[in-house]
Amino acid sequence: MSRLWDKGEPLDDLVLRYTAGEDHTLDDRLVSYDVRASIAHAEMLQAQGLLDGADCAAIRGGLEALAAEHAAGKWRVTLAEEDVHTALEGRLVQRIGAAAERLHLGRSRNDQVLAALRLYLRDAIGELAESAGGVAAALEALAGRDGDVAIPGYTHQRRAMPTTAGDWALGFAAELRDDVAGLQSVRRRAEKNPLGSAAGYGVPLLPIDRAATTRALGFAVTQEPVTAVQLSRGKAEAQLLFEIVLLMRDLGRLATDLVLWSGEEYGLVELPVELTTGSSIMPQKRNPDVFELVRGRSATAQALLDEALAVPAKLGSGYHRDLQLLKAPLFHGIDLAGATCAVMARAVAGVRLRRDRGPLPEELYAAEEAYRLVLAEGIPFREAYRRIAARRRS
Repeated sequence: MSRLWDKGEPLDDLVLRYTAGEDHTLDDRLVSYDVRASIAHAEMLQAQGLLDGADCAAIRGGLEALAAEHAAGKWRVTLAEEDVHTALEGRLVQRIGAAAERLHLGRSRNDQVLAALRLYLRDAIGELAESAGGVAAALEALAGRDGDVAIPGYTHQRRAMPTTAGDWALGFAAELRDDVAGLQSVRRRAEKNPLGSAAGYGVPLLPIDRAATTRALGFAVTQEPVTAVQLSRGKAEAQLLFEIVLLMRDLGRLATDLVLWSGEEYGLVELPVELTTGSSIMPQKRNPDVFELVRGRSATAQALLDEALAVPAKLGSGYHRDLQLLKAPLFHGIDLAGATCAVMARAVAGVRLRRDRGPLPEELYAAEEAYRLVLAEGIPFREAYRRIAARRRS
């Protein structure tokens, strides 16, 4: 297998395994995006007179066939191929011959991978936003069916004031909708077309048209100047992981309430039996494991963000191989958030508030009593506060 950078010298197998790392497995999700970007690049080359029509048609047809075969599970990126770019070009050469070797004119793996990654990010952001919105919708549905149930509101994990299940659920739903907006804000950085920046310093001599690939791929802007492209790497990745951390924290706090409130000491909610697990020693137990793991995995999201922030932190300008290491935390974070949203949406749909608990304790209405005194007697709030406190102590 000839890699894109291969000049004929041998490569130590141990070095290959270390430098390729997880790329060959991670890159499977980028195949369709690299195909799209490669076709846009080929069509731009044809329009600029750098590739003839027959070769462009062969490249387009070959790449589309390879994408379809990959989607059908007929091939995967291998370690020997190292990455998606070598995998596609090598297979394309086998399929259409010398025309495939004209495809890399005017580009580098550096702008090639970033174009595929940003196309992927646009879809991933949309999918995560939809998934987070699904949890919010489940909470809104919970408010619709059980919203009138009175429950204690807590401060310092102590009963504080009366509230309702509806206010509780809609509070979390509102924050998850805010998380959706945060996820979508990452699009600003993902919508910049890096193609034509090549290795970071543009393409000499060739009359390439960067605006053409921007239009073809639906990017919002062409990233300028070319020297900014490599400096921007890691920013969209870290921003998305930051928004994922905020999302996971909200889901973790929701999970914590459900863990506590479903216990016998609180007895506020009932969890769906099919989403709880059993004890290996105590026959009576049903455990809220899924919610505990949601809570714990917010720490995983935080660690992934830390990794993505640290990798490019002290790099100089231009490309560095370190930047390859951004893929693993990014993809892991996206997968983690998507899976967590899916399980929480299903779980919330099965949660029921208990209606058999009777009225809330009278003590929770102390603040309301103080306000009543203020309105009835016109006294300062502090005096009313002290009177109610004294009455409660007596």
